[in-house]
Amino acid sequence: MTRITVAKGDGIGPEIMNATLEIIKAAGAEIEIDEIEVGEKVYLSGNSSGIAAESWDIIRRNKIFLKAPITTPQGGGYKSLNVTTRKFLGLYSNVRPCMSLHPFVETKHPKMDIVIIRENEEDLYAGIEHQQTDEVIQCLKLISRPGCEKIVRYAFEYAKVYGRKKVTCFTKDNIMKQTDGLFHQVFDEIAAEYPEIENEHWIIDIGAAKMADTPEIFDVIVTLNLYGDVLSDIAAQIAGSVGLAGSANIGEGCAMFEAIHGSAPRRAGQNLANPSGLLEGAVMMLNHIGQTEVAEKVQNAWLKTIEDGIHTYDIYKEGISKEKVGTKEFAEAVIKNLGNKPSILKEVSFDKNVVLNLPKYVKKPAAKKELVGVDLFVHWNGTNPNEIAKKLKAVTLPNTDLTMITNRGIKVWPEGFEETFCTDHWRCRFKPNDGKTITKKQIIELLSNAIDTQVDVIKTENLYEFDGKSGYSLGQGQ
Repeated sequence: MTRITVAKGDGIGPEIMNATLEIIKAAGAEIEIDEIEVGEKVYLSGNSSGIAAESWDIIRRNKIFLKAPITTPQGGGYKSLNVTTRKFLGLYSNVRPCMSLHPFVETKHPKMDIVIIRENEEDLYAGIEHQQTDEVIQCLKLISRPGCEKIVRYAFEYAKVYGRKKVTCFTKDNIMKQTDGLFHQVFDEIAAEYPEIENEHWIIDIGAAKMADTPEIFDVIVTLNLYGDVLSDIAAQIAGSVGLAGSANIGEGCAMFEAIHGSAPRRAGQNLANPSGLLEGAVMMLNHIGQTEVAEKVQNAWLKTIEDGIHTYDIYKEGISKEKVGTKEFAEAVIKNLGNKPSILKEVSFDKNVVLNLPKYVKKPAAKKELVGVDLFVHWNGTNPNEIAKKLKAVTLPNTDLTMITNRGIKVWPEGFEETFCTDHWRCRFKPNDGKTITKKQIIELLSNAIDTQVDVIKTENLYEFDGKSGYSLGQGQ
């Protein structure tokens, strides 16, 4: 018997959770349930995180969390509970299978069968944002080597144990050479450890276009957080419906299972919602806790129900479907099919002994780190880069030079184009003129000079080399 935590969520959440629990219990799931309340009511009670401290205690004790969709109130600075849960519990791997159910669910891609494995803790989802000037707001994109190594290795291990033939990496490292470049680099390093599995890399824009057009050429896709979030919804939709897809969020100690869709408050309380996405999440949960026979029974009964043409409104299609049913009736049909198997769709058979070999991350030896310059970010309302460059001459130290000014990343000084539109946010790069390193005391002197000359420095970024390799980007056009 496994004790799990359940949250019924908001909107359609309670309906699809009740349906899901009825099905897996009828199939013989050996679970005990601790129910907690999360989401809109908790937010509106004054808790900006959407979850009470005692609920965290229950989740951490039970380790397994089955969660229905929740509603995050608009405005008010409320943080996404999904993102918070994934990061607090170290749920670094988001696994989203997307498979066609042709010919019983309409799709243009009858051979589609892909798994998107998304890094779950980093990227722009760190949620670190600052307004820095009247015109510019910044969002930090944080990518770490441990985060890259863990998710890429998970993808290859997943492919290995589930008999997948290829792992594809999606990044945008032709533009973001440091952050996405690290992800691509780690992918290449780890791919070399799995010579039996084909590997490839696509730039995210053309890769996404190809996935939307010809998804059958992909198998396992591993990518960064934001890209994976977008891609997995697209993949689920082109497979048939976002309402059909479940999601597993896996960490070293805890795991959370859910549907990929939202709480759909407009459909709440009408017995309309398709519980399939959450049910698929529950099947992944049952596999995760070792109840593979129950998972297999539920999945095959669900496939048989889809095959029988018993469909909720979102996938119902005249000429394909046979009966349009509500949430409760769909659950009853799945329960009735427990023990049955599909005859046209491929029946599933889960291996109880599947184990992913996921060693703990081992820190690499520290690189030789040298401070070779500094970027001062300045709030200035002028528009002529030559004027701000002249103003910054008073900031410069005897052994430093102002070497570049950019605006929104594009080099505007020296030798900028007058056609370039500039905001009030300027990156001003100072480097030593003797070709050596700069000290932090000298950076403080630069800042002191900026204060004395009324230059409004809003932030600084130190420029480092690691083992002689630049750890910072050039200006566009530099």
